[in-house]
Amino acid sequence: MKGAIILLVFFLLFTSASLLIPSPLFPGNMFCALIGENISQYAQYLSAFFNGIFYGGILWLIFLSVGKKLGAEK
Repeated sequence: MKGAIILLVFFLLFTSASLLIPSPLFPGNMFCALIGENISQYAQYLSAFFNGIFYGGILWLIFLSVGKKLGAEK
């Protein structure tokens, strides 16, 4: 349960940050470029969604590995 909360918090944090930062961020802008011009009106939101998934997932995996490492030491 704690892992799901951490994932949700980091996803929302990076999605919000991607929407607020005026320049495109990797990897969301790359995914939107690969999809094509058909989604140009939604590219900013889709890019922010991809960034939230990517960076939130990475930090969630780091959280899980550190949590397991700390749990194994006890």
